[in-house]
Amino acid sequence: MGMDRSALAKIETDKRGISATELVRFAEAFKMRIEWFFEDAPQAVLSRRNASEPGAPSPTVDRFTERVAREVEFLQRLGGIELTATPAMEFPEAPEQAEGTAAEARRRLGYDREEPATALGARAADLGLLVFSWELGESGADGASVLLAQGGVAVVNGSYQTGRRRLTLAHEFGHYLFGDEYSTDWRVAEAPPAKREGRIDRFARALLLPAAVLKNRWRGGDEARVDAVRLASEYRVDMSTLARRLDELEIASPEELALVRATRTRRSDIVELDLLVADELSPPQLPDAYLRAVLSLYRREEISAARALELLLDTWEEEDLPDLPPLPADAVWSFVS
Repeated sequence: MGMDRSALAKIETDKRGISATELVRFAEAFKMRIEWFFEDAPQAVLSRRNASEPGAPSPTVDRFTERVAREVEFLQRLGGIELTATPAMEFPEAPEQAEGTAAEARRRLGYDREEPATALGARAADLGLLVFSWELGESGADGASVLLAQGGVAVVNGSYQTGRRRLTLAHEFGHYLFGDEYSTDWRVAEAPPAKREGRIDRFARALLLPAAVLKNRWRGGDEARVDAVRLASEYRVDMSTLARRLDELEIASPEELALVRATRTRRSDIVELDLLVADELSPPQLPDAYLRAVLSLYRREEISAARALELLLDTWEEEDLPDLPPLPADAVWSFVS
């Protein structure tokens, strides 16, 4: 910002005011809209912001999550988007309950008993959860979620591979279903989670890998590697997630689990086993309902092109926007900025 550190310290300790010009520079530095300094953050974010979170803090994920939550609420206020109420479900207090809750969640999402949970972000949107995938760095948290007054927002760190991104989304979908107002999950696939996070993690694995599938299709032994490669490809999970699922269902030996964790899908496997190579939640990805809402408000001339591009997180260019009819000179006063 070009501001002296002593001046910043005085502002932070309320010994000095801040000018409008400096406030603009603050907003630019933090990629925030100026009015956000004068408005309350989404209540769901504030209510859990200072709660004890698993793992280390991840300010990059926090800032991005708050930004998209504010923008979704902005679209809601203008009537551009309507999200269904959270389909609240009882939190699973035991592993068996996590399995049953995952089965019920799959039913609500429209998957059958053994179907791979593909296009999970689109299905989640039908239940009111908007999913954003964004490059947030491999030093950042896997993802975050916010429960809004109506619906919710989930952010997936797109810096990781497809299987890990999908596990993160399944985990955040669990937070949404169970009514957690705000959560940031630090390395969901690796860190030893607390009890509550462990239950949600179990729910996420069961959502992606139904027990019936593994019990019917896992042969183990000499076929363990082939089974692992086929299942991981079809159900779009990483080997760590598959191994943990096999372990919790007690259908693989310790030696087989070690083999699964060490397995890497080769190009020869893709050809010889006729595997599906799919990339899901690749960044940057904004939910279709969100995109349609922005374009609808732009077509209705309730937001300017500049505001539309900002809402689209600068992933579009102005020439990507639809053409509008010419406007009279005084039409600028009808825009919301």
